[in-house]
Amino acid sequence: MAELLNDSAIAAALADLPGWEREGDAIVRTAKLPSFPAAITVVDRVAEIAESRDHHPDVDIRWRTLTFRCSTHSEGGITEKDTALAASI
Repeated sequence: MAELLNDSAIAAALADLPGWEREGDAIVRTAKLPSFPAAITVVDRVAEIAESRDHHPDVDIRWRTLTFRCSTHSEGGITEKDTALAASI
């Protein structure tokens, strides 16, 4: 089981994760890609990373805009699994 990060640890992690922000019990990043196929290519890459880590983000696809949301649902918040996955994304 992963341990929840406290507010200070989350803030410190976000300082090293450009483009990521905290939204409640998750860290979130939105990316705009040049085209829908390019966005899907990025989703495919993230899927490979997530599978290798056995930790999966929530992904919202809106044409060429992607939003990644990382939270450890089983723990009810943000853990090191989320910050590590965000760094890989």
